[in-house]
Amino acid sequence: MRPTPVYIICSPRPLVGKTLAARLLSEFLLLKNGAVAAFDVNLKEPSLLEYLPDITETAEVDDTFGKMALMDRLIIPDGVAKVIDLGFHAFDEFFEMTEEIGFMKEAVRRNVAPVILFVADTDRVSARSYPVLQRQIPPTALVTVDNEYVVRGELPPAFAQGKMLRIAALPNFLRTYIDRLSFSFSDYLRHEKDSSTELHQWIRQNYLSFRELELSLILQGS
Repeated sequence: MRPTPVYIICSPRPLVGKTLAARLLSEFLLLKNGAVAAFDVNLKEPSLLEYLPDITETAEVDDTFGKMALMDRLIIPDGVAKVIDLGFHAFDEFFEMTEEIGFMKEAVRRNVAPVILFVADTDRVSARSYPVLQRQIPPTALVTVDNEYVVRGELPPAFAQGKMLRIAALPNFLRTYIDRLSFSFSDYLRHEKDSSTELHQWIRQNYLSFRELELSLILQGS
């Protein structure tokens, strides 16, 4: 039986496109598999719950009860992929907790495959936080997300050592369009007949990137 994937999308910085990545991944998994369980751990940032209320529930890591309630959901090998949109305010607390309880080892024991998608930035906070993840997360489970709309130019070399997933920059008018709470990436693919549009190709490219990531997990688990 294939491991149940758990995608944790995170950054120690606000406004780097983390929720956008979580939206794209959640919609891709829902389109492909017919089911996905998403968790929103945010304060004031644009919220995954606002965009995908039918598949998303809120979660907290501010107290022991909230932490254990979330971990209990993530460690279930039920075949339903999980997506966690981890707010920047909870970054340190969450990964301190996962290290303390041995989450990565327990996940492997239970046939669950955590994948950490770190949305990079060029600031000092990101530069300090990334090595913390490298010490805790196996290289095969740590993916750097290069959101080209936020990071203009090349990422610092330290982020380019492992797996990389790039999200190309969109023009501002298209960014405004996809930022609407009513917008759905998969619905756009279904209803936009012109597959040559910039947005259509952008969504397909991101979905293909997630498919390649998923295939790499399958190959690791085989």
